[in-house]
Amino acid sequence: MDNTVLSREQIPEQYKWKLEDIFASDKQWEDEFAALKANYAKLGEYKGRLNNKQDILAALKLYYEFELSITRLFVYARMRRDEDNSNPLYQAMTDRATMLSVEMNTEFSFMTPEITKLSNEELEAYSIDPDLYDYRRYFISIIRNKEHILSDSEERLLALMGDMADACDSIFTMLNDADMRFPVIKDADGNDVEITHGRYRALLESQDRRVRRDAFQGLYSSYKSHINTLASIYSGSIKTDVFFSRARKYPSSLEAALHSDYVPVSVYNELINSINRSLPVLHRYVELRKKLLGMDEMHMYDMYVPLISSVNKKISYEEACDMIKKALAPLGAEYQALLDEAYKNNWIDVYETRGKTSGAYSWGVYGVHPYVLLNFQGELDDMFTIAHELGHALHSYKSNKAQPFTTAGYKILVAEVASTVNEVLLLKYLLANTDNKDEKLYLLNHFLEQFRTTVFRQTMFAEYEKLTHEMSERSEALTHEVLSDKYMELNRKYYGDSVVSDAEITLEWSRIPHFYRAFYVYKYATGFSSAVAIAEKILKTGQTAVDDYMKFLSAGGSMDALDILRITGVDLTTPEPVNQCMKLFAETLDEFERTVNEK
Repeated sequence: MDNTVLSREQIPEQYKWKLEDIFASDKQWEDEFAALKANYAKLGEYKGRLNNKQDILAALKLYYEFELSITRLFVYARMRRDEDNSNPLYQAMTDRATMLSVEMNTEFSFMTPEITKLSNEELEAYSIDPDLYDYRRYFISIIRNKEHILSDSEERLLALMGDMADACDSIFTMLNDADMRFPVIKDADGNDVEITHGRYRALLESQDRRVRRDAFQGLYSSYKSHINTLASIYSGSIKTDVFFSRARKYPSSLEAALHSDYVPVSVYNELINSINRSLPVLHRYVELRKKLLGMDEMHMYDMYVPLISSVNKKISYEEACDMIKKALAPLGAEYQALLDEAYKNNWIDVYETRGKTSGAYSWGVYGVHPYVLLNFQGELDDMFTIAHELGHALHSYKSNKAQPFTTAGYKILVAEVASTVNEVLLLKYLLANTDNKDEKLYLLNHFLEQFRTTVFRQTMFAEYEKLTHEMSERSEALTHEVLSDKYMELNRKYYGDSVVSDAEITLEWSRIPHFYRAFYVYKYATGFSSAVAIAEKILKTGQTAVDDYMKFLSAGGSMDALDILRITGVDLTTPEPVNQCMKLFAETLDEFERTVNEK
């Protein structure tokens, strides 16, 4: 087997994205960079004048013009760097674009506070003024946040605290990613292997149970040796969240975090309640996992080993693209045409090359088609990755085409919906078109694990964040013993009696980076639930559901995220989407059990 990593020059052009669609050359990039640097200060001429429609309109037009320009500059430079991270030219261009963005944000910082000083009546009038239509969401945001905006001196103090507010996240990142070292263990072949963040998941998927146990115990031994420090960092992060929520006059840190998406706390709480009601089905899945693995006693380090070993089915990139197109046929002719355009017109950077950024993503800039970065290896999971990233790409394409730059960007709350819809449709297609029992079991297990890790596990995290923040708001101490005890209670509740909640799992809270971006993870669970409901409706209802979905994809950020989801019939203010998701989880588990019994 040839494990040589190819250079970019060795990859045929049809498998590489065409960033020339953003800038025809680096010289054109340099010309726009120079023009922006020379002109962005012109916005400062409006300082002190933002009290009338004419100047506000002119300032907003100029602001968004400069904002689009810096976005173009940064995206191009960063994506060029992603082609080969060792290239010093694009390292430098990325850094220059970043620094220019900081300069501009400093220069433009007067705008929103100045406009906020207008009366609510004036702001509401501007939000419905036809001449200011493209900027209506900007005014709506100011109106909604006005009661939480403080005096100039108080706002200045909070702004000066910005670096301190990020300190806990930065300290955790340095400790977790730079300073912490994990032990060396023996792999399944007896070779020494150092545990790393990147290798940990693969070690937990090993068919050798001793390897899984050693990796699990080895990783957490390192966290245990720093547990007092980690508890202090996390407690400090929570206290920071509580301080800012109180300073800005929110009833709680949860409400402060959800306010940016205009999501009521009831959505968060109902997600937790709905998932708690469905825990018996998760317990049933865990019990089945124990049975199929043939274990008298199953531990937390056994939760990631595949129930069905990966099917030995290599697939070419072209075959994967063709399969995805067939699977997404229910989305209609226009969607099919856009898939063809993505495949044929160099939207996608396909293969791993030396120095290329790992993983996969979809990205781009307004006014140019989106792009997809892959590191395609020919595995079945790679096909799901393509479908996932194309979901993001076509969501952006439709939003950008239908919306002005000011409302094209969509909220994180809806960002994972389109990508997951594509994955669900692909899975349903593959299940309907295979007679191979092993392949069917592999696909069903893949889907069940998505439910477990994206819905149940992320909701458990969300419940833990709510609990710890409420404790801090009641001035209760958050020692490592308390943090660990509360985590153990939740782990036992979610996973049930069929798995041993090992002592090490009490420390899992100490290694979750998302906890330093409070009340974020629930969006994974709501996004997955929404996508499942939409995909099911498309397959059952047909064209009407497709039409609604296309409107959703085209809405960008033109409305509140919850209202955009309602276009598809999904209402996250009710328990229905999550309940429907849980119903599908139970049905998938039933099918998995039937297929196992048929073998």
